[in-house]
Amino acid sequence: MNIQAIRGATTCVKNSSEAIELAVNELVNELIKRNSLNPDQIISVTFSVTNDLNACFPAAIARKQIGWEKIALLDCQQMYVEGDLPYCVRILALVNLLDDQSPQHTYLGKAISLRP
Repeated sequence: MNIQAIRGATTCVKNSSEAIELAVNELVNELIKRNSLNPDQIISVTFSVTNDLNACFPAAIARKQIGWEKIALLDCQQMYVEGDLPYCVRILALVNLLDDQSPQHTYLGKAISLRP
């Protein structure tokens, strides 16, 4: 096993708890699926959001995932840059992957444009 960083992002349709919860759950579930992760492999996850998202904490949503109770989670606000993608949630997960496994970064929604 070796420690790897997995990046990802998605967008919300609006600044509401429901929209953020939907986007975060989709992003986390897809990241887990693409990387065949179980909670024991996840060291920590940092969520950052653009300044137009403040209805709830993404980490509080992720903590509801089965087995995520003991994972170190952190929320922060993404630095504002004019022209940045609105309503965006980004993720940085530090995980233990098998030696022959490479990270599968996960970009969904309008965030696909961040990694062409």
